Formats: sequence, C-alpha cells, structure tokens
Amino acid sequence: MTIIGGGWAGLAAAVRATQKGFAVRLLEAAPHLGGRARRVVHEGLALDNGQHILIGAYRDTLQLLQTVGVDTEATLLRLPLNLKRVDGQGLSLPALPAPLNLLVGVCSARGWSWSDKLSLLRQATGWQTQGFVCDASMTAAQLCQGLTPKVMQELIEPLCVSALNLPAEHASGQIFLTVLKDALWSGKGSSDMLLPKVDLGSLMPDAANAWLTAHGALVETHHRIEDLGPWLQHPVVLACSPWEAAKLTHRLAPVWSTQAASLTHTAIATVYVRTAKQLSWRKPIVALHSHPQAPAQFAFDKGSLSDDPAWQGVLALVVSASTDERDTITQQVMGQIRDQLEIQDASLLTTVVEKRATFACTPTLVRPPVQVCAGIWACGDYVAGPYPATLEAAVRSGFTAADALPQ
Repeated sequence: MTIIGGGWAGLAAAVRATQKGFAVRLLEAAPHLGGRARRVVHEGLALDNGQHILIGAYRDTLQLLQTVGVDTEATLLRLPLNLKRVDGQGLSLPALPAPLNLLVGVCSARGWSWSDKLSLLRQATGWQTQGFVCDASMTAAQLCQGLTPKVMQELIEPLCVSALNLPAEHASGQIFLTVLKDALWSGKGSSDMLLPKVDLGSLMPDAANAWLTAHGALVETHHRIEDLGPWLQHPVVLACSPWEAAKLTHRLAPVWSTQAASLTHTAIATVYVRTAKQLSWRKPIVALHSHPQAPAQFAFDKGSLSDDPAWQGVLALVVSASTDERDTITQQVMGQIRDQLEIQDASLLTTVVEKRATFACTPTLVRPPVQVCAGIWACGDYVAGPYPATLEAAVRSGFTAADALPQ
C-alpha cells in the first residue's frame, strides 16, 4: 500500500498499517517529515514551525509516541492546566481527579469574582447534564452565553482560539464542547498540558521514521505525486494537505474533491525572541492579555523546558488565528514582550507564519469522509471527526484510515 504524505496523520497511518501486516511505502514531497508540526532550523537553532501543546486527553497521540519508542516522560513536560498570567491572575487546575480539579480550580481562581466563578460552574453543570451536545449551528460564543465577560475573556477565548484556531464568535460550539468534555471530564490527567521538551521533529517524526524503517516500510522524502493512476493497483491513503488531496482526486472522486477544496483555512504565527534577562516569572508557559493590537495569547519559556544551552533565554510567543502580515504581527508581539512580560532587551530571532495551519472549524461545516472512493482513503486533521485541527485529530484519522484498509 502507498501513503502519500508524511505528516503526523500519514506517519500514524503508516505505523498502524505496518502493525497490521501491510507492506507500506510512504511518500513525502517535502525534504522533511512532520507536515505542519515539524522542526524548523534557524541559524543552527532547532525551533518549530509552531509551538504545539498536547493535553493528557490525547490518548492516541501518546499511544503512537510510545509505539515508536518515544520516552514521553523524558520528552514531554506534564503540567496541570495553567492559564495564569504573569501577575498570577487567571485559572489553573490542581492535580486532582476530574471534575474535582475544575471545581477547586474555579473556586480558587485569582481575579475572578464569585459571580464569575458561579457562572462557569452553572454552565459546566448544564453542559454535563445535556450530555455535551448542542445544536450544530451554535457557535462557541452562543454556547457560552451564560458566562460573565471575565470568564469569556480569560478562559473561553484563550481555550477556543488555541483548540480551534478561531475566535469563539466564529468557532463550532459542538466541536469546542467535545474538546472541553475530553479535556475536563475524562479522568485524572486529561486536562494536563504536555509541553514538548524537544523540537517537534525529535518528538515524533524522527522516531516514527526510524521505527518504520526498522519494520520494513519504505519512507521516501522529496517524492511528489502528480497523478494517482500508477499507484492504484494497491490501496492508497492520502495523507497530504486537503488542497493537494483535492487536486489528486478531482477526476476520481469529484464530490469528495470539492468538499476538500472548499475548506477555508486559518493561520498561526509564532514569534521567537531571545533575552538575557533573568525572568521573574520563570514558568514554561504564561497567558497574555490578548486583543487585536496585542495578538499573542501565550508565551513559552523554551529554556525552562530544556537543559539545552541553545534554548536558554529563548521565548516563543504564539498568535493563534492570526490575520495580519508577518511584520505587523512581529511588531505587535514585541510590544507585548515589553509591556506585559517587562522584557526590554528581547531580540528577534524569527517569526514563523503557517498561513494554512488549520481548517476553519465553523458550525455545520461538512468535512470530507475517510473513504474517498474504491481503493482510496484519506487521513488528516481535516477529515470528518469529532475534533478540530489538532495533532490528536491527525493521529486519530491516520489510525482510522489504516483500520479501514481491506486485509
């Protein structure tokens, strides 16, 4: 069988198919594996094309990492969910079983009035009573109408834009509700943040490549496919981007192709800087005050994630759902570093903009199915499923596509 695309979905499909006994050939057009979650080297410094966060509920991703031999305790820093800012205000969850952690975290949130706290507890109880299901046409903002402006600003908006890469007023309420359910109501550790202590290439693609090669699969980079015809004698899994998959299938499966091509996409920008200042807030992650002129939602201290001397003093500031040009984003984020983090000596390393980082996960969106047509399947975070465009969605889709292959 042939897998076209070597991102996290394609690698997951390749590993699962290899386990099921298929002779796998994985073809990637780029010179590297990893897709939109990959290593980016800047002046010899191993960074990423975007700062990704995993959570404890990402069980398929964790399973894949363990399968290919990744020591998750050594490569991921597990922390309770923390959305606090430098001033200590905001929500963090203690290391307690769910939903007790949510109850304690909400009740102890600094800077929130009891009106704020009770609005969230009432809303969360309502979601649970309704089975975490809402009308498909609802946005995340409509889903959260009963919450106070404080809770919306400091909890819902950061969570929504991080998970769905859309502001709450445009994001799918049902998909957001599914993410909340899995993160906050799925047992102890499900809401924990898992922060990579290595670059994304080292986290999974490198290990998956080594595992696949050791198990007899063929992995080829710099190999672009323009026509599926020569490959259709055996099962084909399309693990490339939706726009590439749409081009390859426009004659074979025009309805599926149209669905894939019609998806709209949103951008994520990551601004990397270096500082010599000893950080007073020395934490792996802090939340930021975010608004249109201050677009970064989170800052990551790479030095606190790794003992690598090259990462010391390096900060990564993430702008989800970014809409401005690179220079504008950079200038605005540098202002946040000065004003909110109180760092005056930060020097810019680079700004990475992934213009089509995720599909726009809007209400009632119809996503293309896993089955493209006879003999062809698709995987990727954009195919039909309960999750938005996340690493977990990509890995799940890869497993699903491989499991659908005829024996």
